[in-house]
Amino acid sequence: MNKVRKKKVESVLKLRQPDLTVILENIWDPHNISAIMRSCDAVGISEIFVVNTALPKHQNWGFRSSAGALKWVIVHQFDNLDLCLAEVRKWHPNIYATHLTAVSTDLFAMDFTQPMALVFGNEHDGCSPEVVAACNGTISIPQMGMVQSLNVSVACAVTLYEALRQKREAGHYDEPRLPADKRDQIQARWGDYEILQRIQRDGSQEGGVSKE
Repeated sequence: MNKVRKKKVESVLKLRQPDLTVILENIWDPHNISAIMRSCDAVGISEIFVVNTALPKHQNWGFRSSAGALKWVIVHQFDNLDLCLAEVRKWHPNIYATHLTAVSTDLFAMDFTQPMALVFGNEHDGCSPEVVAACNGTISIPQMGMVQSLNVSVACAVTLYEALRQKREAGHYDEPRLPADKRDQIQARWGDYEILQRIQRDGSQEGGVSKE
């Protein structure tokens, strides 16, 4: 990794928000997942959770939809909802599902400065009753049109950018929030990935070594 790239990586890692993550439940289209990865990377989320209880495990993601963000976002896959939520709660005690009910909290009334995981559900059915029951609450995105639904990747982007707005106002992007050892681990992972990509592209170990 050359000096310019290393500086960019270090600056990005200082903006990562370890107290915010996304859970994707039974998302059918991998391109939607990839688009969500792109939004997650943009707001500083480094890890997401994908749980498939009604679909086979995803084998790949839509590269074009992610614009390469899949290189920078770690994906944890589960086929058991309880195990997924238990793992998420280790670091994110508050889990909210984006789901329209009579008692859902308006997106713009939520406090996104608290540690939080956000659940986005299947393109057709939304979040399952099981995940809604297991969450701390539900969030609704205000909509003024005839069609009261958004594409899941759009809903995620809208929600995450409200979280970004609140977290930035609260100063969460002013100082590194990811522990130094975690930043070092991710930086090493990204460096290894880039070297592998160069080797695959150039067809030789020599071609995979960047010059200072």
